[in-house]
Amino acid sequence: MSKNIILSHQEIKHKTKRIAYQIYETFIEEEVVVLAGIAKNGYVFAEKIAQELQSISDLKVLLCEVYIDKQHPQQPIQTSVPAQEYANKGLILIDDVLNSGTTLIYAVKHFLDVPLKKFKTAVLVDRNHKKYPVKADFKGISLSTSLLEHVQVEFDQNNSCAWLS
Repeated sequence: MSKNIILSHQEIKHKTKRIAYQIYETFIEEEVVVLAGIAKNGYVFAEKIAQELQSISDLKVLLCEVYIDKQHPQQPIQTSVPAQEYANKGLILIDDVLNSGTTLIYAVKHFLDVPLKKFKTAVLVDRNHKKYPVKADFKGISLSTSLLEHVQVEFDQNNSCAWLS
């Protein structure tokens, strides 16, 4: 199966920077913002956004990794940071690709048990094939694809890319 590059390394860097600016504008009045990245690529994307945020603002960034079983999202969700550390703060739930919305909606449900000042979502690629009423507040690119196509994001220090296969 062939790979069609939809985002180059440079485009991912630009989109990450733009999302960081959008987050800064939305959370400008906060002292601390929590970037909760869904384990693996979502967390890597959160780290990249955190680097950009720290270079453009004086916001304190708290990184949190969200562990969710993507095959069984109803299973208990774990986070690398205790809930009391992100309670009453602004939080952005981050993933690399929004496919059906299943992972994001169950992760949102997890965070609804904790009082938050503001809650937003961010993704690099929004596929527009949602099963659930979840949306990305900040997104790098929206892509209308067929259900048979697959979007993959690979984060690398010098050669990140997203492709469609």
